Amino acid sequence: MANILRLLGRRLLALPFMVLGITLLVFVILQFAPGDQATTALGEGASEEAKELYRQENGLNDPIWLQYVHFLGRLVTLDLGNTTPPAQPILGIIAKAFPLTLQLTFWGVIIAVVLSLLLGVTAALFRDRWQDQLIRVFSIAAVATPSFWLGILLIQWLALGVHAFPSGGFVPFSEDPVAYFKSMALPALALGIPVSASLIRVVRTSMVEEMDRDYVRTAIGNGVPRPEVIRKNVLRNALVTPVTVLGLRVGYLLGGAVVIEMIFSLPGMGQLILNGITNSDVNLVQGVTLTIAITFVLVNIIVDVLYLLINPRIRTV
Repeated sequence: MANILRLLGRRLLALPFMVLGITLLVFVILQFAPGDQATTALGEGASEEAKELYRQENGLNDPIWLQYVHFLGRLVTLDLGNTTPPAQPILGIIAKAFPLTLQLTFWGVIIAVVLSLLLGVTAALFRDRWQDQLIRVFSIAAVATPSFWLGILLIQWLALGVHAFPSGGFVPFSEDPVAYFKSMALPALALGIPVSASLIRVVRTSMVEEMDRDYVRTAIGNGVPRPEVIRKNVLRNALVTPVTVLGLRVGYLLGGAVVIEMIFSLPGMGQLILNGITNSDVNLVQGVTLTIAITFVLVNIIVDVLYLLINPRIRTV
């Protein structure tokens, strides 16, 4: 427990500096985005005098470093600004859309973990047999399949083909639990299957390496049932590397969820960033990007803690 608290303390101390770096990178990149914020806000028909007044009132004529300082000041108070007219608080819009993106990412992680454990462990237990070869073909095919293309195929096969699932849209769980899971099934599959493909190979390799260790052969030689050794020792030790890789893949899942939401017409962060790009709304794109990036950092802190919980050898160091 002391090591876990020590790790949390170090990560939390580094968190403000990581967030500061993220805000600086996002802010600088979006400064070079095409378009004029004054024109976007006031419209093409606005006079140059009105545009210039807008720039002065919103600090757009200030040096970039001063604009960044003002941006940080607003960010500390959780003020992400307003959208282009009709003006709406960006924080409130993100608060409504972000839970859906988190739900989609969560179900994508669940599918990726279940498939990778099931198929990865099976491939390790039947190494170099037909089961292992078949799973290897699946993982190679899945890792080469873009999530957006897989989503389109799932719509054609399971939505338009057999009409088992809706082709798009979202139904909240509170309104209809069955319709909720149906609306999330295809997007989660499109998101989770490509990620599971890379994790399958990691799980298989970790399992094979762990099963070849001396303590496994000794335990089995002393009469301990092989399934018990695998369940209590091999599996737990072999999960250390996959958990680390999964933490890195969460960033991919968050980014992939944004694309998948556009394909399945889900009102999440993907729809927001599409609206921001379409309307040249720098503030909205900036708010969405920062939210996703900071979430990725927080998730990796959680993964580091899980890494210590799973691997007892690290906790004793």
